[in-house]
Amino acid sequence: MTAAKRTIDVDAATAAALESRAAEAGLSVSELLAEILAPAEASPADMAKLDRQWAAIKAGEPTEPHEDVVRWLDTWGTLGYRAWDDR
Repeated sequence: MTAAKRTIDVDAATAAALESRAAEAGLSVSELLAEILAPAEASPADMAKLDRQWAAIKAGEPTEPHEDVVRWLDTWGTLGYRAWDDR
């Protein structure tokens, strides 16, 4: 059975970017968007790390300064982006 299709209007630049990224990944635009929108699955190691971090926060250990987090978030989607641990 085939999934129902819908048409969504986007500007020409967005359409070109989607088509280009899909081609680079060897996917259709629909497949690319489905992959982007799929919920990420955390590994057991990632979950264990999050549990340790949350326990530290609850225990009152210091957290990252707000300004550092904002500065890092501002890099998302740019060439300057690095994972938090690699920044």
